[in-house]
Amino acid sequence: MRILFLGDIVGEPGRKAVRSRLHHIKTQEDVDFIIVNGENSAGGRGITPKICGELLKAGAQVVTTGDHVWDQREIVEYFPKQPLLLRPLNYPAGTPGNGSVIVDTEKGKVAVINVQGNTFMNPPLANPFLAMEEEVKRLRKEEGVKVIFVDFHAETTSESIAMGWHLDGTVSAVVGTHTHCQTADEKILPKGTAHLTDAGMCGPDVSVLGRSVESVVWRFKSGMPTRFPVAKGQVRLCGLIVDIDEDTGKATAVKRYNELLELGA
Repeated sequence: MRILFLGDIVGEPGRKAVRSRLHHIKTQEDVDFIIVNGENSAGGRGITPKICGELLKAGAQVVTTGDHVWDQREIVEYFPKQPLLLRPLNYPAGTPGNGSVIVDTEKGKVAVINVQGNTFMNPPLANPFLAMEEEVKRLRKEEGVKVIFVDFHAETTSESIAMGWHLDGTVSAVVGTHTHCQTADEKILPKGTAHLTDAGMCGPDVSVLGRSVESVVWRFKSGMPTRFPVAKGQVRLCGLIVDIDEDTGKATAVKRYNELLELGA
């Protein structure tokens, strides 16, 4: 089974590019299953029901989120209606939505887990390492799922790397999101788990994390509050493609995905 994961979609430029390219990428790369992180897709903060629906219609089978999950108010009531949209697993019991989902495919069941780190992240949530132990155990032993993909939404490289090692051999892949900067450390860990510290973003290439260069530089120079509009121009799509043995759940190959689209693409 081949899974494509695309990192944080930033604003209208990011989501337009993802919608326009998903079918092509799926065909070109012979992808079986697609996951995208949509937590910055609504003007750079959060996601709306409409945007989630558009991403699913374009070919994504699961949409993950992160610390901006609640930034658009209407999303709260949408979660119970759409199980393919995930919020971080380690929110308290009773929080709308779910942190994981199992999807039946032609090549067997695929479980996707969305979990948030704690270092330099707000709001502080339950310990993600302990939460993951419980959820992976449930999925593997109670649900019988072998292919498990994890979106770990975390700020620091150390926490993201540590989570990869913590879950090595128990899940198929652990991929970081949140920093919007794709790292170059994709690997298969010794027990068969694919890992990438951060998948990067799907957003304007000439930007600071998808935002207007001028506004962010001015903020750093002046120290004064300002708005950070989503940048314009060419969009870069970043993510990961991982091949997984459906019988064992272990990764067999992994590569970064990085595509700079031409203007107007």
